[in-house]
Parts: sequence; C-alpha cells; structure tokens
Amino acid sequence: MDVAEWLRRLGLEQYAPGFRDNDVDGEVLRRLTGEDLRELGVASVGHRRRLIDAIAALSDTRPAPEASLAPAPTLGTAREAERRQLTVLFSDLVDSTLLASRLDPEEYGAVIGAYHRCVAETVGRFDGFLAKYLGDGVLAYFGYPAAHEDDAERAIRTGLEVTRRMPALSGGGAALSARVGIATGLVVVGEIGGGEANAVVGETPNLAARLQAEAPPGGVVIAPATRRLAGDWFRYCDLGARPLKGIAEPTLLTQVLDEQPAESRFSVTRAALLTPFVGREQEIGLLLDRWRLASAGEGQVVVLSGEAGIGKSRISEVLRERVAGNGARIRYQCSPYYTDTALYPVAAHLRAAAR
Repeated sequence: MDVAEWLRRLGLEQYAPGFRDNDVDGEVLRRLTGEDLRELGVASVGHRRRLIDAIAALSDTRPAPEASLAPAPTLGTAREAERRQLTVLFSDLVDSTLLASRLDPEEYGAVIGAYHRCVAETVGRFDGFLAKYLGDGVLAYFGYPAAHEDDAERAIRTGLEVTRRMPALSGGGAALSARVGIATGLVVVGEIGGGEANAVVGETPNLAARLQAEAPPGGVVIAPATRRLAGDWFRYCDLGARPLKGIAEPTLLTQVLDEQPAESRFSVTRAALLTPFVGREQEIGLLLDRWRLASAGEGQVVVLSGEAGIGKSRISEVLRERVAGNGARIRYQCSPYYTDTALYPVAAHLRAAAR
C-alpha cells in the first residue's frame, strides 16, 4: 500500500514525511492509534479524527486472502482545478548551498529531513496544506483544500513558528535558520491540465517566493494583501516598496516581528471596518435586562450562540459599550490554535495581566 498516496487522497499529504521517516507501511497503518498519530506530528484534533476514521475504513474493507488480487478501494480522487483566494507560504533554508559543501551527503540529507519535518508539522498544526518540497524549499497553501476565515493569520503563525524552531534543529554543528515569504491572492489550484495534482497557477506563489528571498535569516515577510487580512494580531516592520523580479510594480514589503496580545479577535480584525449598528434591539434589550438583574445582585449567565458571521461578536461589543464603566469585566478569548492546551484562555489572560 502506498501510504503517501493514501494521505494525498485524504487531503493530508503534509504528514507523509513523518509517516515515511517512522517506517509506517500499510500493515502498521492499520494498527495506528490516536497517540501514535500525535507522535507522528498530527497535532490537529480534526486531522487525527479524520485519519482514525479512514484507518477504520481500511480495516473494514481489507480483502480476504482469496480476494487479495481485487483492487483496493479508493478514498477519494484528485481535486479538479478551481479558482479561489489562497494564502501561499514559501519557506527556504538559509545558506543551504554552504551547508551542502561542508557536510557529508548523509549528514546534509538528515539536516534537510529535519527541516522538512519541522515545516510539515507546523503547517499541519495550523491546518495548512503542504503542497510540495522544492529541494531545500517548502511550498504550503492556506485556504485549500479547506478554507478558514483566518487563513492569512494561520500562515503567518506558521512562518513565525518555523523560524522560531529552526535554531533547535541539528545542522551538523551549524546554526540553522529559515526565510519565509507569504502572499495572498486569487489563483487556480488543483489538478491542472491532467498534470501535477494540487498545482497552483497565478502570481501569488511567485510573489511568495520573491518575498522569501527578501526576508532576513529567521524573518517572515508578507505581501500587502496578507497584511490587511491579518489585522493587528502581530507587530510589523515596514521595509518599504521594492522591485521584485517578475512582478510589474514595486511591492510594499512588511516583516512580521512577533505576535502581540489582543483582547479579542473581533477588536483586531473587524473594529476598524464597522458600520453603524442597526437592528437586534430585542437581543440587546434582553442582554441589558439581564445586566440590570446582575447589577441588582441576582446572578445571571447568558449564552449567545449562532451561525458564523451572524453578528455575535458585534452584539457583545454593543453591550460592552452600553454598560461601559459599570462593574468589572474579564474577557477570555479561545483560540483554534491551542485546542490541546488545557485552560489556554485563562493562562493567556494571566500572562497578559502579569505582563
């Protein structure tokens, strides 16, 4: 059984290097547990669940000995090309040519393998898609095959995490670092012209590669569109407009320095774009009524729920504005990136309060 092909059909081929490096073949695959998958670098709970379900399906459809020549069941087909907005991350190992000249080929291969695993694990953690290895470079997509409202933010967090992890890797006695470039734009992605699967066509991947070349060692440089989408979750340094090979106009480059604390996702991504609040008077009235009861000493708990994008965060902001100055307010913000970290919202609040 080709495990890498099986992962590709699931849309999880970013984990193929970890499976290969740990000698996971078709027989071992059918016996993997959730803990085994975690050790293989599958940090995402959703991805582990998908893999466990797919492994169970393999076991259910395993052919009997007398039917061993029957074709194996397929779990999916190559995705047709489609037009969509994509955030593309391009990561490159710094001074790889110098490393290759200094190290024995086997040592250099181990360095490249460790670097690839580092990038693959980090891309998987933030639910990106590892598209391909290009020698000492790695190309990853955010927004394909699964799209998220914060794909630009996920790509930046991936880039920062990769650059932070690099110095801890073994480089044959040399310090390792990576450069990362990130760009967002419209592309056509999928199997194009019956050729390579998950290929991408458009200016965006080329721009990401050019931005990577402009980044300092250990740096993450992003395009203007990515900067707009990422909001104020990060601290930035403007590098000015620079001409880039293959790009018609000079491009404004921004280096991402690190993440900065924020009270809420809404405040850093939506607050500057708000229009006047209209409607929802019944909901606001109910919340204000509960606030008055709580202020009078009758404790209240309210759960506000609804489909994504319906305006839950905006209603809570309006309530906050209308009761500003009354009582004490503590806000805990959950994060999709720390689902395996116990009490993360509380810990983050304490870190911010303690500076």
